[in-house]
Amino acid sequence: MEGRLTTHDEQVEEQRFRIGSVSQLTGVPAETLRVWERRYAVANPARSRSGVRLYSTADVARLTLIKRLVDRGDAIGSVAHLDLGQLRERLHQTGLLEPVPVAHPPCRLMVIGAALGERLRLEGGLPEEVVLERAFESTMAFLAEPLAACPDVLVVEQPTLHLDQLDDLQRLRAHAGGARTLVVYVFSNGATLNRLEALGMTARRAPVSTAELARSCLSLQLGAGLQASLDPELERDPPPRRYSDAELIEIAAASRTRCECPRHLVDLILALAAFERYGAECESRSSENVLLHASLYRSTARARAILEDALARTLSLLARGGCDCDKD
Repeated sequence: MEGRLTTHDEQVEEQRFRIGSVSQLTGVPAETLRVWERRYAVANPARSRSGVRLYSTADVARLTLIKRLVDRGDAIGSVAHLDLGQLRERLHQTGLLEPVPVAHPPCRLMVIGAALGERLRLEGGLPEEVVLERAFESTMAFLAEPLAACPDVLVVEQPTLHLDQLDDLQRLRAHAGGARTLVVYVFSNGATLNRLEALGMTARRAPVSTAELARSCLSLQLGAGLQASLDPELERDPPPRRYSDAELIEIAAASRTRCECPRHLVDLILALAAFERYGAECESRSSENVLLHASLYRSTARARAILEDALARTLSLLARGGCDCDKD
């Protein structure tokens, strides 16, 4: 189970799932999946260029069977390294039947954008799991028409995407009944894309093939149930630590006596890092507790990263001879 970056052609051939979709399909909370991977190497998913976990269908199948064995009472450490065949054999030995695949309803799609809508109409090629219900030439046409039924996914073609357009996108999503929203753009910037993601919308840079569009929409549909109840930050990995414990202790020891700021910041960062580890290591089987600790874990990590930045700025200022806060 060696994780690697997949090529574009491989991703076209095999559908990949983000961690939210895997959690929805297997019943394992996203934070528990991360703990299992970190402690037991239960899976080693590929990563996108931006670092997002991408699970294969084989990963989903294994995790589904592992979840059933763990629910029965098996220790995760005793089943984490079993392959799919071994997991099936263990289930048969215990008398547990394999889960019957759940049939998902088709993903109902609406598109806003003359060029994208026309291309989908002319080219076709959408799989039977994705149904194009309506295509609108403009946002005005979409907003002007009451919808008899809301889509599962709303796709908005937005050649240029800026921060001042996000309010309009939220109005479009509201008109679609809060549907999962996929924005296909050509030009944008990091701040806008980060804010879009924080608002619970997904961005894909054009050109997007019909097959890629269909996979994105199916992934959004599968993950909608879980994502509706989670903070969007739970899909992101927490910011990495800037300083180790040893480095922090060394910084505190080397602080100038005329300024106690670094030492105070070090104490705060060490306390936050300890609580961060506590949240990350929580392995409660209760979904409510796991989600609580996942939220606390990420909130603490963000606070720790802010104070690390403050410490770096303070050390830089001291190196230039500034900050006489304790001077008489």
